[in-house]
Amino acid sequence: MRGFLLALACGCVLSVATMQSVSPAPAPAAPVDGKDFLAQAKRVVDAATRPAAPWSGPRNGPPAKPGKRIAVVAEDLRNGGILGVVDGVLEAARVMGWSVKIFDSGGAADLRLKMLANALASSPDGLIIAGGDARVLLPGLRPFAERSTPIVGWHVATQPGPVPGTPVAMNVSTDPLEVARVTALAAIVQSGGHAGVVIFTDSSFRIARDKADMMAAIVRTCSGCTLLEVRDMPISHSQELMPGATRALLARYGPRWTCALAINDIYFDYAVPVLTQAGMPNDAMIMLSAGDGSESAFLRIRTGTFQTGTVADPLNLHGWQLVDEMNRLFAGESVTRYASPVHLVTADNIARDGGNRLLYDPDNDYRDIYRRIWQRP
Repeated sequence: MRGFLLALACGCVLSVATMQSVSPAPAPAAPVDGKDFLAQAKRVVDAATRPAAPWSGPRNGPPAKPGKRIAVVAEDLRNGGILGVVDGVLEAARVMGWSVKIFDSGGAADLRLKMLANALASSPDGLIIAGGDARVLLPGLRPFAERSTPIVGWHVATQPGPVPGTPVAMNVSTDPLEVARVTALAAIVQSGGHAGVVIFTDSSFRIARDKADMMAAIVRTCSGCTLLEVRDMPISHSQELMPGATRALLARYGPRWTCALAINDIYFDYAVPVLTQAGMPNDAMIMLSAGDGSESAFLRIRTGTFQTGTVADPLNLHGWQLVDEMNRLFAGESVTRYASPVHLVTADNIARDGGNRLLYDPDNDYRDIYRRIWQRP
């Protein structure tokens, strides 16, 4: 299976950077035998749905550097993933003894650099970026670098770790390609290898393009599946655009459309009411998201309302990790490069690891471990 996944990662991913709002499915890759494919896919999906593993992150590091002032620039606090991470930052910052000021771009492209400028004017000791694209934000990040202000981010690049070509010392994230692989494989398993798939993405973000590319590559490799379309839609405009797009897709594909995949749960917030109004039964459509594990997604999964899974980020944990990475930079130490394991939330495991609180919060004692590292009560 590892060789199969590596092949997909290295050679079968096509770009959606130039896609318009409706893109026909590209030519299929060589399909994999149905039974063998399903067996391999099921092994990956079963591993991703197990309870959270014991903590595999750092256990040592510098003690807290209290009294720091942190600016957080959020791409859009209406996005449940970003909001969850910011909540985690606030929780960890209180333990650390830091003050935090939040600047929200509201998903508006013309406000991103303005919010960074406002954050710079507040003279913070450190900057945390929640969402966005580090390379797009580079003009606004350079003044922080010129002041030697350390910068860490969440979901600001395609891979966890330092972001080359930018002053972002650490991008905190699960591996987005692994997230996308698990999402698409789960859809194939749940459909019995016969999914008619539409993928929703936002090509203005590289991480979203990469997720969509990987999901499309996986679907094309399933001999019994059909990639109907990749729909490019800005996340920040999903509320206005998704209802109409859903109606158009239903009219175009009818019963052929049996599976919706998305790079974020928020698309389904506005698709589900349309499906319900159309009288579609819950079992006629499966929905899975390659991030981030919003409250509304957990509710849909728990009630069996179309959505059957989300590859949820441990949002609160990521907030704590951002604070820890920043503290290491304050101490003159290197970042950890730690990436949390991928976890698929379904109806079968939703009651565990924070699911009763409508979030994925791994039961691995990460808060106590970070407190011990920081030497904070």
